[in-house]
Amino acid sequence: MLPTATPPSTTTPPPPSTPAPAPAASKPRPRHPLGLDTLASHARSLFAAGRRSPVTTLVCAIALLALVMYGEDARTIAELSIDDYLYPDADIYNVSGLPPVALPPSTCDLAHGRWVFDNASVPLYREKDCTTLTKQVTCLANGRPDHTWQYWTWQPSNCSLPTFDARRFMERMRGKRLMFVGDSLNRNQWESLVCMVQSVLNKGRTKLVKRGNFIVFHAKEYRATLEFYWAPFLVESNSDNPNFHTIVTRIIQPESIEVHAQNWRGVDYLIFNTYIWWLNTADIKVRRPESRHWSDHDEVPRVEAYERVLKTWATWLNENIDPARTSVFFMTISPHHDSPDKWGNPNGIKCAKETLPVNYTQPLDLNHDMRLYDLVANTAKSMKKVPVTLIDITRMSDYRKDAHTSIYSVRQGYLLTPKQKADPQNFADCIHWCLPGVPDVWNQVLYTRIFSKSPPSPPTPTPTPTPTPTPTLPLPPQ
Repeated sequence: MLPTATPPSTTTPPPPSTPAPAPAASKPRPRHPLGLDTLASHARSLFAAGRRSPVTTLVCAIALLALVMYGEDARTIAELSIDDYLYPDADIYNVSGLPPVALPPSTCDLAHGRWVFDNASVPLYREKDCTTLTKQVTCLANGRPDHTWQYWTWQPSNCSLPTFDARRFMERMRGKRLMFVGDSLNRNQWESLVCMVQSVLNKGRTKLVKRGNFIVFHAKEYRATLEFYWAPFLVESNSDNPNFHTIVTRIIQPESIEVHAQNWRGVDYLIFNTYIWWLNTADIKVRRPESRHWSDHDEVPRVEAYERVLKTWATWLNENIDPARTSVFFMTISPHHDSPDKWGNPNGIKCAKETLPVNYTQPLDLNHDMRLYDLVANTAKSMKKVPVTLIDITRMSDYRKDAHTSIYSVRQGYLLTPKQKADPQNFADCIHWCLPGVPDVWNQVLYTRIFSKSPPSPPTPTPTPTPTPTPTLPLPPQ
């Protein structure tokens, strides 16, 4: 049996005279802020024209329909535009006056190390203070009785991770887009990052927008967005609906990525993952290239399908991404802890009732499909035109059997019932992570890798040539 880590003990003025009332016809209209008088005048003219012109009426109807269909987008655009008009940006954080980030040497392997109990510097935020967290990951609110899982930091063997500085990070993100692309574990990490930066943001100037496959957190004072995009296989699949993807028969199109990838253009930081959705079956159902229905598919070995997907993904990056602007990262395997005998607890039930990490420095055999890990690592290593930085979280996360949401989570949108909680073999979630928790450390590693790169230079504006004067010609007779 492997040893287990143990934490240390730890005079109302008189009313003015009332003037004689003015005639009703001369009563002035109320004034509106932001020039809305002019807008109202134009609106009245538009509706008057609509009564006279069927074409104008049709245009107005189409505009109204668009407002109904895309109301959230329209409101968001309007709010952000008004916000830009009314409020200044956040003051520039004088990064140049600070000591540089204490980055580890490039030769240091951040993936190998140990977990150290630390109830002084972590967690970086409190669950109840982060308003964007979903019920899936709020373990304390969902009834988890212990909280020790929050108090561990990752100590690499031969160096140290820099402290996460939220203000410095948001200064790097100023005017930029950062996007996690992948499955619910990348969403887990996105939720973590949003919480990690909220302490330095004006709460009245943030906004969360859900649209299609996107969840976008707007940090308005920095004109920055932290985004999550649902694409569990990266390529097109029959599981691409972010709200209805509990599909037993999962089918992919390995060579079709544009339906998702068109949304990744122009993003400054792209963080990808794809793994857990590949584990249902040894063979993957692949839709035939010319088929019209998902039911028309073949089955190929998992590793072959995964390799085809990575090839499609890498080709798209090379053809569409400007490495001078966009930094690309790939997260490695996040483990699921379903086999307690692997960490010396043969009488355990999955990850249920685990409260401490494994105190072990050697790799644990948790039955990962390391062929997929190797494919990602080799693909990243082969990317020359558009470099891809691998964020290796696998070994450090392997030791954290204690940090999953377990029975303190949701199933199909609802908290587990007492009866379900009493059946961890069927209902414990040993894939996703409580927050605050392990994904905070993943983001600390991501922070380290982002700051290890030189900040991208703003694009150099192309000088506009001076036009040649054109001779003035007389107007033709009317």
